[in-house]
Amino acid sequence: MGKSKIIGIIPARLGSKRLAGKPLVKISGKPLIQRVYESATQSKRLDRLMVVTDSSKISDLVFAFGGEAYVSLRNHPTGTDRVAEVARNLNCDLVINIQCDLPYFPPTLIDLLVSSMLREKSVQVGTLATRINDRAKLRNPNVVKVVLDKSGFALYFSRHPVPYIRSHGSIGQAETSSRRKALAGIDLKRLFFYEHIGIYGFRRDFLIKFSSLKQTPLEKLEGLEQLRVLENGYKIKVYLTQYKPVTLDAPADLKKLRTQKRGEGR
Repeated sequence: MGKSKIIGIIPARLGSKRLAGKPLVKISGKPLIQRVYESATQSKRLDRLMVVTDSSKISDLVFAFGGEAYVSLRNHPTGTDRVAEVARNLNCDLVINIQCDLPYFPPTLIDLLVSSMLREKSVQVGTLATRINDRAKLRNPNVVKVVLDKSGFALYFSRHPVPYIRSHGSIGQAETSSRRKALAGIDLKRLFFYEHIGIYGFRRDFLIKFSSLKQTPLEKLEGLEQLRVLENGYKIKVYLTQYKPVTLDAPADLKKLRTQKRGEGR
């Protein structure tokens, strides 16, 4: 059996709802899309890397710094659908969807995901998560949370703090007191909450199948495309890492990112 071919694709949309022109926002002198691209190029497991975008402004920028870019032929409801458009014409085994919100992520995250999926041949979709140790992240709807089963597969993704804790003195008191007070009572050393990290691995054929499925109710409600996989009865394997991401989702994140040092986290 020959070596598996792995292709990384970064979907980048100009009209981000929470932060307009997000891929072009400069972080320490370089546009976000360039930061993400340069981090991904350091992966030891990718055979090819490209950006797929809805904007010639972004593609021109990518070409200017020496990257590969593709302008999608039509509008897509999600970044993964945009990635699937390109994957249809690629000869590869795995497609790694790298979201454009992690400018300083370590390339070992990609290597971890690829290695894990090559080892577990039955996994059709894989992604990453890390334990939450910051209560502010529990309150932040831009931080996506994931609940896992005993085998490490995703049960649900949400922008809300999940699981809901009904016991006295914790999040269950949100019904009778402020949510902030309830969240403050959670012992994050004892109770596990997981933050989803926006890097996905897809078997190419499953990615194409995904794009043929209609958007699902929970996907639309939460604004999370991975729920389309779960709502259609398929599984997502979640691999854990200790890396604590700082992402660019909203204007308030800019200050954090501009002061974050390259290589922070694990």
